[in-house]
Amino acid sequence: MFVTVTMSLLEGLATTLKIFGLTLLMALPLGLIISFGSMSKIGIIKWPVKTFIWIIRGTPLMLQLFVFAFGPGLMFDIKGMDLFLAVMIAFVINYACYFSEIFRGGIESIPKGQYEAGAVLGLTKTQVFFKIVLMQVIKHILPPMSNEFLTLVKDTALANTIMIYEITWNAKRFMNSEHIIWPLFYSGAFYLAVCGILTLLFGFIEKKLDYYKG
Repeated sequence: MFVTVTMSLLEGLATTLKIFGLTLLMALPLGLIISFGSMSKIGIIKWPVKTFIWIIRGTPLMLQLFVFAFGPGLMFDIKGMDLFLAVMIAFVINYACYFSEIFRGGIESIPKGQYEAGAVLGLTKTQVFFKIVLMQVIKHILPPMSNEFLTLVKDTALANTIMIYEITWNAKRFMNSEHIIWPLFYSGAFYLAVCGILTLLFGFIEKKLDYYKG
């Protein structure tokens, strides 16, 4: 029984890691783009972006999952919506908005004098950002970003609410069929293992970036 449960949870872990990896791959660059929009001096760009961020951050991720999974079918009679695609859309948009605020805070924390110094050296704004500012921004945003990464690992469990077979779903399946509860607690060990690895990874990165004191 233990081996059967373990193999099932490992299958669920593969789905969990897939959601986690794809979300980061798409949400991080999208979050950076959204942060530029929220910092724009053009009102017609800034305020719609800020309003969108407010809506996404102010509503539960579970609600957003249901909206993307079942909303198109109910509102536009679109049938056969892929549930995994709905999960990815909801997760990417949700985390991109959270990441955007972290990026914005990191970028705005850099003294304007550094931008001016780059301009004096003849660098363009793009060159100043990537050659001078970016690594300092990464240093500043690493702690809050690590928290979001760990939260994302645990939030993947919400995917089971729309029948995506990740770790929690597979654990619940044994509870329903065998009337036992230990697989649910056992599934926690998988989340702890992934979060532990990420914690060690971020600790290593923080030490590597210690020389950026800005």
